[in-house]
Amino acid sequence: MLDLRDAAIPADLEPWRRRAACRHLGTDMFFPPGESDRPTIDAAVAVCRSCPVSDACLDYSLRTNQQMGIWGGLTARQRRSLRRKMKRRDAS
Repeated sequence: MLDLRDAAIPADLEPWRRRAACRHLGTDMFFPPGESDRPTIDAAVAVCRSCPVSDACLDYSLRTNQQMGIWGGLTARQRRSLRRKMKRRDAS
């Protein structure tokens, strides 16, 4: 899995990522092998709760239809549910 702890953040990256609480953490925590890995998911969500840009992260994941990982404190399953709710709301 990609580890960004020692990598330079490219200048063209989404600007909010430079302020993300996870920017110096390895990505394994945010891409657990499955949604049954509660300890890893809970640890990732805890990082997201303290993050000043979690809303921008979640928005990015929804705009780019991220299918895996923890983004903005939500799992892939939670984001799918949120997308369905948003579609129903928009259809009303």
